[in-house]
Amino acid sequence: MAKFTLRKINSASDIPYELLLLADETVDAIDQYIFNSDIYLLDNGLRDIAVIALYPNSSTELEIKNMAVIESHRSQGIGGLLMDRTKVIAKESGYTTLVVGTSDTGFQQIKFYEKNGFTKKGVRKDFFIENYPLPIYENGLQLRDMILLAHDLSE
Repeated sequence: MAKFTLRKINSASDIPYELLLLADETVDAIDQYIFNSDIYLLDNGLRDIAVIALYPNSSTELEIKNMAVIESHRSQGIGGLLMDRTKVIAKESGYTTLVVGTSDTGFQQIKFYEKNGFTKKGVRKDFFIENYPLPIYENGLQLRDMILLAHDLSE
């Protein structure tokens, strides 16, 4: 397996919008959270292959606002690797809970998070209707609600 390096982005000029747009629809939507988030890039020695943006909701809760793996590296365990490293970062930073929100039509994403120890904890009704100017479709269905999942980092 290739050697992967995770590094934190320290400058707004380095924000990897091309990767972030794989998981969020618009730059405007990304800009709502990105400047208050810690951004990490995962590279395989040749190029950046994944990104994760972490937003502190409180002193104990850290939210995954964006997570994406480039298409050519999906289904190869990269997401799981990124999630494992994120849990370590969160724990070392003193957080006790890691949360994420994903669309109610994002069946693969929900399954991925559940496989990585997250459990459903709530729903933000009509989130995608109220926060995006145009309808968004995934798996042939219009996104409406955000499913919230949480992982207890003390486990």
